[in-house]
Amino acid sequence: MKNLLLLFIALLGVIMVHAQAKRDSIAKAKPGAVQYGTASYYGGKFNGRKTSTGELFDEKKMTCAHNTLPLNTWVKVTNLRNNKSVVVRVNDRLHHKNKRLVDLSKAAATKLGYIGRGLTRVKVEVLGKKLPAS
Repeated sequence: MKNLLLLFIALLGVIMVHAQAKRDSIAKAKPGAVQYGTASYYGGKFNGRKTSTGELFDEKKMTCAHNTLPLNTWVKVTNLRNNKSVVVRVNDRLHHKNKRLVDLSKAAATKLGYIGRGLTRVKVEVLGKKLPAS
């Protein structure tokens, strides 16, 4: 029984360290940081559902889901196939098992020109918490 309790305490400690490391990585997203990966876009079934920020998802707005950047961070996403770019706000999270870097609204994916493909390689540049001047 004592060994089981020690194992439980050790496991709890590992979980807490992992959670803190994830919070630290989210908090350290500084303007100018760059990430490369695969982008997808939200399907219509998500339209009107609550996002992680509590707002309702609208496929016509320039938003995205990202797992490590802080919510309400503005990012510039560039499609590496055609060099088109959009500025979007992070307002949701991807499923934790999803390996994609970012999931864009349909409006953003349309401007980037990959609706027909479904996926594309992108560059994501962190702009900060305030919408940059155009």
